Parts: sequence; C-alpha cells; structure tokens
Amino acid sequence: MAEPHEPDPEAGTGLPASLEMAWGLRDRPGKGPRPGLTLDRIVGAAVHLAAAEGMTAVSMGRVAKELGVSTMSLYRYVSAKDELYVLMADAGVGTPPPLPDGADTWGWRELLAEWAHAQLRVLLAAPWVLRIPITAPPATPNQVAWMERGLAAMAGTRWPEQAKLSTLMLIGGFVRNTATLTADMMEAIVLSGTSPDQLVTRYQNTLRRLTDPQRHPSVTRLLDSGVLSGGADEPDYEFRFGLDRILDGLASLPEDA
Repeated sequence: MAEPHEPDPEAGTGLPASLEMAWGLRDRPGKGPRPGLTLDRIVGAAVHLAAAEGMTAVSMGRVAKELGVSTMSLYRYVSAKDELYVLMADAGVGTPPPLPDGADTWGWRELLAEWAHAQLRVLLAAPWVLRIPITAPPATPNQVAWMERGLAAMAGTRWPEQAKLSTLMLIGGFVRNTATLTADMMEAIVLSGTSPDQLVTRYQNTLRRLTDPQRHPSVTRLLDSGVLSGGADEPDYEFRFGLDRILDGLASLPEDA
C-alpha cells in the first residue's frame, strides 16, 4: 500500500497528495496540529523566505519556524522538501496574464512572442524560481496553464502536436536561459558593489589589455564598434534578437514537421 503522501501509479493522477491538493482533487487535512495551518500558508511562507533570502534559506524547519509550528506538523501537508519546491515554483510563476486587447487578431508568431516575454517578466521578478531544479514535466495548476497558453498560441497552425510541444520546449528553454544569465549577472553586480555601466567598462578595459589586433582581429573590431557599451539603451535587445531568430526558423516549419 502506498504511503499517504506518495503517488500511487496504479490509481488517480499519480501525483503526491500535496499536488493533488493544489489541484483541488484531494481534501485538505481536517483538524491540524495547529488551527489555521494550510497548504497555502506553508507555500506562502516558503515563497516569502525565498524572495527575501534566496532558496538556500528554505527548509522544512525554517518554514515551520516562520509559521510558528513544529516541523513535523508540515508533513501532514507536504511530505518532502522537493514537493514544497514544486509548489513554490508554481506559486512563483503564477497564472499567465490575460492577453492584450486585440490579441484575437494576432498570428501565432505574435502570440508566442507575447507568451515568451510574459514568462521572462515573471522569472526576472522572481529569480529564486530559477534556482529550483526541474525534475519532472509540468504538472501543477499554474505551470499547466502556461502550457495551455503556449499551445493555444499555435492553434491556428497545422503543425503536429509533437512540433508544438517541441516549440514550447525550445522557446521555454531560451526564456529560462536568458532569465538565469540575467539573474546571475545582477547578483554579481550587487555583490561587486558596482553599477552595470561600471561592470561593462571594466570588462572592455580588461579585453583591451588582454587582446591585440593581430591575434584577435574580430574581438578588436567588436571593441572598436562600441556595441558593448551601447546595450544599456536597449536592455532587452539580446532577448528580442534571439527570440526573433527562433520565430524566423519556426516560420519555415513545414506542416508535417
């Protein structure tokens, strides 16, 4: 017999009890060890910790302390820290924002671009989500809602479902990589105590000292062009450039891809 909080592959969804609770498929525990303790409060406390101190601060013991309950009391709702991480990630991304006015006249390219930009905004606003390892396909309410939105963007195409899924994985991976690089850079900037402009200037000066036109003609041309110091005028240029190239490639996708 499966443990109460473990998935039973032979019945139901196969999800842990806490994730079934998140879907509203399982009743919350009745009388808990402390009145008012709920799964939502547990996840909320964990999210607050992650946002304030980073994912390294999140543990079952620390969350219990924040809530003023015993660590063991949390296990009536979440059987393991990994489950809590999954629920935190779902809370962190939230539900997809509503489509802009007039979006019903957009094509698949515009809808996918909007989906990608919306995801990037969410991840940059909650960078701690990026520190949660992805260990399984999306199976929580908000994550599935984002999947639905992405698939719906391609409803007007004749692409097979496999191509649509691969498209979501391609664009989603690009979004996550961009967000991770941005979060890493921002963290480095904060730790260094310098501004983004100072960091770029320092990098350019370092490259000037390490390279020369004979051995590194391409790097020299790059430095001379001034492009490294011009990125601040368009902070999302690199993201838009990469996303446009992905969408360009998808535009040539045959219907039977």
